[in-house]
Amino acid sequence: MKHLPKIVSIFLLFIGSALAQQEKGVIGNSNWLSSWTEFRPDLVEYNEANEILTGIISTDTKLLKRNTYMLLGDVFVTNGAVLTIEPGTVIIGDFKTKGSLTITKGATIIANGLETDPIIFTSNRSVKKAGDWGGIIILGDAPINTYGNGVLTGYNFATDASIDISYGGENLESNAGILRYVRIEYAGKRTRDGDNFNALLLAGVGTETTIDNVMVSYSAGNSFDIYGGELYLEKLVSYKSNRIDYNFNYGTQSNLFNSLAVRSSYVSSSKGSRCLNIASYEKGEDVSFIKQETAVTALNLTLVNISDDLDYEIKLDLVKEAVFIGNDASLSMKESVISGFSPAVLIDNSVRVNNENLKKIMFQKMYFNNCNGNIFKEYNSDNEDLENWYGNSSFFNVYSKGLDSETFIDIKNDNRLDFRLRINKILASNID
Repeated sequence: MKHLPKIVSIFLLFIGSALAQQEKGVIGNSNWLSSWTEFRPDLVEYNEANEILTGIISTDTKLLKRNTYMLLGDVFVTNGAVLTIEPGTVIIGDFKTKGSLTITKGATIIANGLETDPIIFTSNRSVKKAGDWGGIIILGDAPINTYGNGVLTGYNFATDASIDISYGGENLESNAGILRYVRIEYAGKRTRDGDNFNALLLAGVGTETTIDNVMVSYSAGNSFDIYGGELYLEKLVSYKSNRIDYNFNYGTQSNLFNSLAVRSSYVSSSKGSRCLNIASYEKGEDVSFIKQETAVTALNLTLVNISDDLDYEIKLDLVKEAVFIGNDASLSMKESVISGFSPAVLIDNSVRVNNENLKKIMFQKMYFNNCNGNIFKEYNSDNEDLENWYGNSSFFNVYSKGLDSETFIDIKNDNRLDFRLRINKILASNID
């Protein structure tokens, strides 16, 4: 028994190291990405469609795994109907007609996939590309901060004008259904006004809606758009989106937990591409300032720009900020990783740098790695005040320079990508 203290010490060191590994960024005792995600969807072949979804679905409908469905044009679920999708079902968005699926206010989608049998929304083209089809839109009656209800604009829906495509209301618990173990691939088709569909738009959706384990890959528009409402979002993945990975706007009160955004400099749009965008409005005159401003709590995120030559891409101005915070919005971000951006965070130029505003923009226990600058105000190269504030030891923020291969467990194996931090990388880093 004389070796017991040594054995106990080794055991405690192992436990402590394991906890350290899970402290920042995406967490999990195992790699939760390994079973249901797909980082090479271009190599996956699906059956041709044998069922068509088109027009209006106004009665309860169930999609079966044994069939492959095509979204032909704009498809709407209305009249309080429930659209249920079996695990393993494949739904293909039509390229020619800009296939899309909209769950209108009062209707419900139950897309409750399984870890071993996810539900797939993808493109019908033989050579798939970002923007092949529209996307998924879910509308609810939870609060938003605009005057009156919001109405979808810019999508050019060619359908019955009697369909209600408004969102927002007073029902904080607005339940639009379930999206769990769902993959959305190659969405974001361009609209007639020159903008893009978003892969998944959640507008006025409330607390009783379940959104977890959803992966968006190769979207030509934003991956996840959240307008108003109140949501708890967990284990989301945005992979190589052209635009914004997670966009929060119009007074949403949202929590984003244990989620991932992976960017590539060469697929980002010049129209604005970042991992996290926090705003309360597009135009101030459109919103009521007596209503809640957008407030987001982000915990255990990993935001990473994958690059083989980051310095060169920065010189070409291909690399932008990871996080942008607009005026009249708040973000509390903790225990997260931001790696490979220029800079890590950008605050809107109209935000005054004072104690009141900085208390609304919190970064604590963060891991800033290999970024060309950390936290700046827009159009201002002098960030000394911000560095002094967020660099205070009471925030426990960590700053490091390291290769992706040294920072993350495994980001080279497409079959089992693992974006959890390496144990020794956290332990060896210094706090500035």
